[in-house]
Amino acid sequence: MDPAALALAERMAPRYTSYPTAPHFSKEIGAAQMRDWLAALSPDAALSLYFHVPFCKEICAYCGCHTKALQQDAPLTAYKETLLRELELTAATTRARRVDSIHWGGGTPGILGPARFAEIAEGVGALFALSPDVEHSIELDPRLLTAELVRTLAQAGVNRASLGVQDLNEHVQQASGRVQPYETVARAVEMLCDAGITAINLDLMYGLPKQSVADVVRTAKLAASLSPWRLAVFGYAHVPWFKTHQKLIDAADLPGAAERLAQAAAVRAALEEEGFVAIGLDHFAHPDDPLAIAARNGHMRRNFQGYTIDQADALLPFGVSSIGRLPQGFVGNATDLAGWRRAVEADEFPVTRGLAFSREDRARGEVIERLMCDFTVDYGDVAEAHGFAIDAFDAAEVALTDLAADGVVELSGRRVTVTPRGQPFLRLAAAAFDAYLATAPARHTVAV
Repeated sequence: MDPAALALAERMAPRYTSYPTAPHFSKEIGAAQMRDWLAALSPDAALSLYFHVPFCKEICAYCGCHTKALQQDAPLTAYKETLLRELELTAATTRARRVDSIHWGGGTPGILGPARFAEIAEGVGALFALSPDVEHSIELDPRLLTAELVRTLAQAGVNRASLGVQDLNEHVQQASGRVQPYETVARAVEMLCDAGITAINLDLMYGLPKQSVADVVRTAKLAASLSPWRLAVFGYAHVPWFKTHQKLIDAADLPGAAERLAQAAAVRAALEEEGFVAIGLDHFAHPDDPLAIAARNGHMRRNFQGYTIDQADALLPFGVSSIGRLPQGFVGNATDLAGWRRAVEADEFPVTRGLAFSREDRARGEVIERLMCDFTVDYGDVAEAHGFAIDAFDAAEVALTDLAADGVVELSGRRVTVTPRGQPFLRLAAAAFDAYLATAPARHTVAV
C-alpha cells in the first residue's frame, strides 16, 4: 500500500454535509432568529421538512446518531404530540406552504408505529401543500418493519425508503451489536415493493469491527441482489469521546487505515460491477435514478442527509436535535428532549444553536459543495460570483499544492479537480477552503 495514501487516509476532516460545519454553530442563534427567518420566507418558497425521531429499540454499538433506547409506548405518544405542536407553530409563523421534500430520520422513525406516524403525516397534509411530485423518504430498521406499518407508509405518500443494512456477515454483526440476517432485509424490501414503495436505498458500512475485504464484498453483492435504486457506503466513524456507547467496540478489532482503504475500493468495484454508478464521495445509484441524473447534470446538492436532489429554498427542522437551513443561516433544535418539549409547549421555537451566514460563508460553502458533488470547481469564478476578488481564496493553494503533489488533485489556474486516485480523500480537498478549521479546530473522523 502506498505510504502517502495511508498517511492521507489517517488525516481527519469534516464530512461537509454543511458549511460551516455543526461544531462551529453558535448559541447566539436561537428562537428569535428562527421566528424572524421563517417570517421572511416568501409565500412562494419551496420547503423541505426534516423530522428527527430520536428513539430505537436498542442502541447498536457503532451508532453515531442522536438517539436513545426506548421500550415504553407512552413517550412515543408524547413525542408525537409535541411534533404536531411544533408543526403548528411553524405553519403559523411562515407564509410558505409548498413542500417539495419530506425526510424522516433517527433513530428509527418506524418506532412511532402506524397510528402515530399517520397522525403526523395527516398534520403535515393539513398545514402544508405537498407538491404532486414530492419526494417523501424515511429511514427504516428492517427488523421493526411490519405489514401494517408498510401499508401506513404507502397510504401517507412515502415513496422512498432507506434501510439500515451495514453488513450481512454474522460475525461482523455480532461484533457491531446489530444482528440482522439477510433474510430480514430481503423480506423488508419485498414488503415495501409490494406496497408500491419501490425506490429503495440501502445503507452499508465499512471499517466495522472484525470486518474484512471479503466481508464487504459479500455484503455489497447481496445488497445489489435486492435491486435497490441507491446505496450509501459509509466508513464507520469511531468517536467514543463523542458517542460513549462505542466504547463497547474493542478498538483492536477495527480495521486499520490500509484495510479501510482496501475495503472502500473493494465495495466500489463490486457495486460498479453490478451496474451501479458511483456518485460523489460515498453513494451509488442505478443509472436512471434521479440522483444519478442530477449528478451527471451538475445539479446534485449536499445537505445534512447527504447527497440529494433537494432544491428547496428552506429545510425546516422538527424534533430533538434536528438541524435546518434557511436562506439566512443554519438552525439547530435543542438536543435534550425536555428542553425541546418545554420550548414547544411554551409556543417557542426550540432552537438553541445555529449560524448566520456571512457573504464569505456562502461563497466558501458553494466551493465546498461543488467539490463534494462534482469533484471539480473553479474557486476564482465562485469568488467573483459572490462579489469577491478573483484571488480571495488563493490561500487554499498551500494545502492544494501539497495534495497535488500526492496525486489527490490537479490544478489548472484556479480550477481544482479531484483525480480518480484522490476521490477517497475528497474531504481533504474540501477542507482546504474551510476558514473555520484553523481558527476553531474541532475533532473529526478520519478521511477514509
